[in-house]
Amino acid sequence: MASTAVADVNAGRVAVTGPLDATNPAIVRMRQLVDGQQSADGWSRCWEQGVTPWDLGEPTPAVVKLVRSGTLPAGSVLIPGCGGGYDAVALSGAGRFAVGLDVCDAAIQRAKQWSSSSPDVAFVNADFFTWAPPEPFHLIFDYTFFCALDPSLRPAWAARMHELLRPDGELITLMYLPQDQESGPPYNTTVLDYEEVLKPLGFIIDSIQDNDVAVEPRKGLEKIARWKKMLDGAEKTASELLPTDAL
Repeated sequence: MASTAVADVNAGRVAVTGPLDATNPAIVRMRQLVDGQQSADGWSRCWEQGVTPWDLGEPTPAVVKLVRSGTLPAGSVLIPGCGGGYDAVALSGAGRFAVGLDVCDAAIQRAKQWSSSSPDVAFVNADFFTWAPPEPFHLIFDYTFFCALDPSLRPAWAARMHELLRPDGELITLMYLPQDQESGPPYNTTVLDYEEVLKPLGFIIDSIQDNDVAVEPRKGLEKIARWKKMLDGAEKTASELLPTDAL
């Protein structure tokens, strides 16, 4: 499959997107650089070397569609694994203050440069699993984050989502659902994988549908789900669910 180049003028680079599998040389190289269950250094190497095949260089079309729908709650929004920050900027404004979070400082610096004229967004260089914000969020948006994590980290991901959301908060997962990956990231993912870790913590799906505005290489492989947090309290925290070698 041919790759699609998207110019990112503000960052002075060209972001390349294509199939997120081993047929894409950039994915092969990314896996070599990450080389670990939860490697901050690996992701930093990807950004420093320009190996970011997941990066569209602009807001995700589904995010733009959500914003235009007028159905998003006001208040604070968290975007974990925000990368270049395009979605955080798109989700900010109209009564929302967005926080983009990424473990990679190079990504955060690029996001800050790209968003310098946006007053309702901030970027934080920190680990999603250990970061302590001053208060929980009204909305969290996850895209190409869940599927990038080693599957052993998924229960901790869910517990962290529970911790970071207000009792009446909403989680939106734009789910990339690859099935035939021999390794990762991105790892094989199904809707059931989300349900298995979120439902025990009191999350229920309010709606789920195909992503009809997915970019060409990902068409037919994405669904968008909106989850409500219904219970106030998880049996275990994210730190208790992290594998020992990830601590």
